[in-house]
Amino acid sequence: MIRQAISNPFVGSFFVLSLTLVSSLYAGQIARAELRIDVTQGRADPMPIAVADFVAQDPTSIQIGKDLAGVISANLERSGLFEPIDQDAFIQSVVALNVRPSFADWRVLNAQAFVHGAVAMQSDGRLRVDFRLWDVFAEQQMVGNAYFTVPANWRRVAHIISDLIYERITGENGYFDTRVVYIAESGTPDRRKKRLAIMDQDGANHRFLTDGSDLVLTPRFSPTTQEITYLAYYNDKPRVYIFNIDTGQQEVLGDFPGMTFAPRFSPDGTKVIMSLGRDGVTDIYTMDLATRRPTRLTNSPSIDTSPTYSPDGRRVVFNSDRGGKQQIYVMNADGNDVRRISFGRGRYATPVWSPRGDLIAFTKMHNDTFYIGVMSPDGSGERLLTSGYLVEGPTWAPNGRVLIYFKQTRSDARGLGGSVKLWSIDLTGDNEREILTPADASDPAWSPLIP
Repeated sequence: MIRQAISNPFVGSFFVLSLTLVSSLYAGQIARAELRIDVTQGRADPMPIAVADFVAQDPTSIQIGKDLAGVISANLERSGLFEPIDQDAFIQSVVALNVRPSFADWRVLNAQAFVHGAVAMQSDGRLRVDFRLWDVFAEQQMVGNAYFTVPANWRRVAHIISDLIYERITGENGYFDTRVVYIAESGTPDRRKKRLAIMDQDGANHRFLTDGSDLVLTPRFSPTTQEITYLAYYNDKPRVYIFNIDTGQQEVLGDFPGMTFAPRFSPDGTKVIMSLGRDGVTDIYTMDLATRRPTRLTNSPSIDTSPTYSPDGRRVVFNSDRGGKQQIYVMNADGNDVRRISFGRGRYATPVWSPRGDLIAFTKMHNDTFYIGVMSPDGSGERLLTSGYLVEGPTWAPNGRVLIYFKQTRSDARGLGGSVKLWSIDLTGDNEREILTPADASDPAWSPLIP
């Protein structure tokens, strides 16, 4: 069966051919019942997994075969749920795709799963990538696929294979075939340049989307991942833009008097929700992208800001000081039934609904310390995941299991020496890692899976 799996906005088209036979699928179902990481029960010990270099069928594919294995291993290791085994320890170093693995050799290394594959250039110039995932102890194939793409797309193939391995073993959706948009910062504190930048979730394929001539803030992905909405100051006036990643074209959604904050798309992509400051009052508005007509959702003398839709689009979470101190509130999408859900000590900000709908992430400030935490949509079960001098702006992986945020270190008395970097952490509060960027980085937004 051949089906079109994805279309890469950067290079070419991409197709997938499922090679798993009915008998293999049945065996895979048995194996998956035996080999599974339970990610619902808090912290899990990483599963030892062996990822062999993909065997090249021609000399031009040798390096790609090594690179594929390297990206897959790095993705799985970075999730915190897998522990790739050092290839120097391999007994069976080269495994042809059409040869059944020597499972005893992998059991000696305590590998519970084994990944291998093959790469080959086709006569039409496309690259073919085959891979297999095996349950070592059950000695059963769990899944096997082949992918055809232009050679420059090999990294996306590695991310898609990583997602499939993650899904088969954890039962959760993967998140490796995604991108992150953020604000790249450079310059001195009094002359800070802020540019819109985008990269793969692992930091690869980095590029700047704006030149830094205008101050840009709060980028957010559309549900299609092909567009970004963000705020920029043009001639010192706030404008909300929509940027098309495929074409590089940007469109002005509107010029707004006063202050404008944190535009975000609705789940169906038909609206943008934001907070607007008018006549000294900041309220939440939506704007229909077809009619460009704004609708006011809140009407109070307080500051209502940082709105985010629930995944089903029926509710909105936001923060407000209407109770005297900055707290988190939830309301219906039409602005009715406003309810406060945060009642802990300190102030709460930047709430964002999980793609799964089960949690809301937030920033908390208490006793001169910042925290990233999560709570249920009714405010129960608050958990603080990490803290620091300044940690802020959580954004969810599309599977709702990992968060990215930015962390700022303290500068000296002259305002020098501090840095702002992106970090990721899982819902257990473990596996906190820095995401490397060319310059300082803030205000990240994680894309859905790339279609």
